Amino acid sequence: MASLLRPTLRGVAARALHTQTGSPSTTPNALSLLRSQPSHYVIASLAGRKYLLTPRDLLTVPRLNDVQVGDVLKLSDIHEIGSREYTIRGNPTIPPEQVKVEATVVEHTKGKMEVIFKKKRRKGYERTVRHKQTYTRLRIGPIDIVENPSS
Repeated sequence: MASLLRPTLRGVAARALHTQTGSPSTTPNALSLLRSQPSHYVIASLAGRKYLLTPRDLLTVPRLNDVQVGDVLKLSDIHEIGSREYTIRGNPTIPPEQVKVEATVVEHTKGKMEVIFKKKRRKGYERTVRHKQTYTRLRIGPIDIVENPSS
């Protein structure tokens, strides 16, 4: 029984040592800590849904009618930015002056053929509806954390 408790105690001690570095007191300090990390991710709202995005991701969203292939979209509703060690959450969003993320429209495409079969028993009513859902594919650009948001 004592041998079963020993690894748990070691895990708690290791976790406590890892979290002793203290959290930064201001947002610019937190952003500079986050900037020093090698890779970043964001959670952003696009077309009414939240997506976890990293640079060079290919994102498929429901069709955006008002954009053309090659257009660059600036993501403004960023809810969270983070790396392996640190995370900053907005309340409800992070101001667009602090984090810049762009998405380039790669293509407008369609999904697979959907077949919907409707029938009413004993009435002779049968309908087959076929359709393809339209989508827009976006390539996520680099995530830029601004050095000094005030300038």
